[in-house]
Amino acid sequence: MSLKDSQWWRDAVIYQVYPRSYADANGDGVGDIAGIRARLGHLRDLGVDAIWMSPWYPSPMADAGYDVADFRDIDPVFGSLTEAEALIEEAHAAGIRMIVDIVPNHISSEHPWFKAALADPDAKERDYFWFRPGRGENGDEMPTDWRGEFGGTTWTRTPDGSWYLHLFTPEQPDLNWDHPDVRAEFESILRFWFDRGVDGIRIDSAALLLKDPALPEVLEDSPHPFHDLDGVHEVYRSWRRIADSYGGDRALIGEVWMPEVERFANYLRPDELHAAFNFDFLGCAWDPRLMRECVDRTLHAHAAVGAPATWVLSNHDVTRHVTRYGREDTTFSFDNNLDGTPVDLEVGTRRARAAALLSLSLPGATYIYQGEELGLWENENIPPEEFQDPMWGRRGHSRDGCRVPLPWTGDEAPFGFTTATPWLPQPAEWKDRTAQAQTGDPNSMLELYRSAIARRREESFSDFAWLDLDPAVLAFCRGQDFACVVNMSGAPVALPAHQSVLLASGPLDGDRLPPDTAVWLRMTS
Repeated sequence: MSLKDSQWWRDAVIYQVYPRSYADANGDGVGDIAGIRARLGHLRDLGVDAIWMSPWYPSPMADAGYDVADFRDIDPVFGSLTEAEALIEEAHAAGIRMIVDIVPNHISSEHPWFKAALADPDAKERDYFWFRPGRGENGDEMPTDWRGEFGGTTWTRTPDGSWYLHLFTPEQPDLNWDHPDVRAEFESILRFWFDRGVDGIRIDSAALLLKDPALPEVLEDSPHPFHDLDGVHEVYRSWRRIADSYGGDRALIGEVWMPEVERFANYLRPDELHAAFNFDFLGCAWDPRLMRECVDRTLHAHAAVGAPATWVLSNHDVTRHVTRYGREDTTFSFDNNLDGTPVDLEVGTRRARAAALLSLSLPGATYIYQGEELGLWENENIPPEEFQDPMWGRRGHSRDGCRVPLPWTGDEAPFGFTTATPWLPQPAEWKDRTAQAQTGDPNSMLELYRSAIARRREESFSDFAWLDLDPAVLAFCRGQDFACVVNMSGAPVALPAHQSVLLASGPLDGDRLPPDTAVWLRMTS
């Protein structure tokens, strides 16, 4: 893919960097920009088209950087704005685009706006947030009984007796997107990063921005008061106009958790976002019927608005899919994270290898979460006293297991990630999953990803069509001579007639495909 491709997001391979856990260059145990720059060659050799950078802004880190105090600078733990600009230039020189994370629903309680709002009830900044009087005779009851995104309450009382809204933690006060100053500020932030050469914006919690000012309770048969309100689309239309003003090759990518396919597709209309994450696919069970239905729903919804589909297996918020696929229940929810369910890592790894070929051959863009290419599993043995995820305290589940620092070299932790103690512990068993150990091993997960991404670039993928084979098999063509076949059964199945095997996720048994194995085929004419 060329950096001159104006619609690169339609079929890009995009790699998520979680900066705290990618690579540490200054020896403090926390990943940083200097570490990313030093390990940029890993991403070049992997063959990715773009990097999505999780938040790297100044933050008290109440929620791992998603509580932003300043969107126009870099937190000192990661480096400096000058280093960020250098990383953007170096990535471009390596043929890799850059996407930064913007968090518009809320800011940090340490942001100057919120500090001013707390200091003076008459300050103009007060209207930038959702300050309300409490209920009850003394105003000591919360304005609503809304449940938070991390569980728990959504209102905190201030010393002057009023309450402010936070759908996440108290350190993340929600912004009032009905106020023009809030809208103008984020339009300015977009321009700030586009001016520095970033190629895209990933939008956190994209459906939550607007709230019903009447503050009704969440009722089953009534419109939701803060999720997916129609007015949010005007925000993204204004952002799209800004993105398009930079030459038409800047992308807006939304985090949109939406069970209704039609409502999800609304965010992808031609004058709104370019793409959005496919959580339906991420959470789908390892089951051929359910997976086929998921792919059909996805392609149908995106075709209706002319948008590219996206395929996501893991990210910084969910259990790594090697672990998920190794459980009896292979779906994802926050409630089955750290639940003690037995995991067969051999089965999970085999399925993860097959899922890599599946996701990289479906129509659209593919997202890879750092460490996915190494076959890393969830570290479920972190002592609770070492958890840093606020979800642990508010919901009883931690996302830290998927955020553990990457293993690069050596036979012992910290595996070249740092010269200090990593901010989260790494499993000793990862010694066989380091990038160094896997490089050059044709049977490794890393070399499978490298080969698949390279082959993906060589192929002229075209129209998608299902192949009707065994009911336990997921199989499709991309044009006349390319096919992907995934055996999701517990027994070997016969391969369809073909000229050659292009790539397989595991050893084949003659012309039979073993269980939980995927293969790319050159089909007969």
